[in-house]
Amino acid sequence: MTNVNITQTKNTVTVNGETKVVTVQTVGPQGAVGLELDESAKVDGSIIYYDASAEKFKADALETKLTLLDGGNF
Repeated sequence: MTNVNITQTKNTVTVNGETKVVTVQTVGPQGAVGLELDESAKVDGSIIYYDASAEKFKADALETKLTLLDGGNF
């Protein structure tokens, strides 16, 4: 049997179960790039959007399938 040992971390995924925040980070040519998703207030039909003031992506009751269908800004 052949053993395979991996000693280099190429990509990481960190999940914080208490606040339900998922952080995905990878190193690119410009350095580390991250994507933070705050889903702590998600509801049925939530759509992920970027909140510039919070500097993160969110899924909550503000942007849902219903708000888009009922005249929400797209």
